[in-house]
This record gives sequence, C-alpha cells and structure tokens, in this order.
Amino acid sequence: MLKRLHHAAIICSDYAASRRFYVEVLGLRVIAEHHRAARDSWKLDLALPDGGQIELFSFPDPPPRASYPEACGLRHLCFAVDDVAACKREIEARGVAVQEIRIDEYTGRRFVFFSDPDGLPLELYEAG
Repeated sequence: MLKRLHHAAIICSDYAASRRFYVEVLGLRVIAEHHRAARDSWKLDLALPDGGQIELFSFPDPPPRASYPEACGLRHLCFAVDDVAACKREIEARGVAVQEIRIDEYTGRRFVFFSDPDGLPLELYEAG
C-alpha cells in the first residue's frame, strides 16, 4: 500500500528567507517554482536526495505555529545523514544555530536539532 513519503508541505512567513534557507543552507534542488497571483502565494517544490520532496508555500499573514510547549500535530521533520557532526558544522558555518549532538537511547545513533527561519524544528539523524 504505502511506498514512501512523497512530500512534506511547509508554510513560511517570509518566502525569500525560507527559500534561501532550504536551497542555500540545506542544499535542496529546486524542481519548480510558481507564483499563484490569485492567492498571493508562492509554491516552491524542492527535491530531497531520496526522491522525496518538500513543498514550500507562502501565504499572506499565516497564523503562528504552536510548538512550545509541544503541540499536537507534526512534531518535526527529520533528515537522514551519514555524519551528524559534519553536517552540524556545515550548517553552523552557514549561520544557523544548532543544538548539541545527542545519542538516541534506543538505537545508539547520533542526532541533532535546529530550526528553519520560522522556528519549524528540523532534525538530522545519523543513518546506519
């Protein structure tokens, strides 16, 4: 039935800042970019290395995301990486604050959290 995650959709408050973050900081490739004039909205399709996608949307005056304390709903997006420490250094070198590396108590793998320009929690998890 289900094969894989096709895409995650993110609504941002500042399209230019979020586009720069996902394309220049995280290095995602642009598949397509469309301005939807009737909705005063941008839609940016970004490719993940495994074939999945992130859809980045802008809308005028979106309501803030409830995050802290933890809110019901999507908690965070997680990206598999080969080397968490190397990715952490690379993202920090691009001006992004990244938390300290932690160890998953169940798998023994390293992971770390950081946020996109709107505070959406993102995770890097060391794949095996």
